[in-house]
Amino acid sequence: MSKAILEFDLTDPDDRMEHLRAIKSTDMALFIWDLLYNTKKGIENNLEFNPNMPKDNYQLVDHLWSMFHEMARDKGVNIDELIN
Repeated sequence: MSKAILEFDLTDPDDRMEHLRAIKSTDMALFIWDLLYNTKKGIENNLEFNPNMPKDNYQLVDHLWSMFHEMARDKGVNIDELIN
């Protein structure tokens, strides 16, 4: 069996960020998968069945941006922690 050992110096800010990226990789992958495969259907359903859905293009963009951030938060992905 092959093994890999990752080592980080958690006193170094760059290494600490690399460590966080490594331990959050599954969360990020799940978020990206959800974004790519489930978002379009959800947006279409919202547009069709939600009478409160904004019709103005700028409001729609803001709404979608909020949805993406909510999805990331639900998956435990805080992009501000991972990208400096």
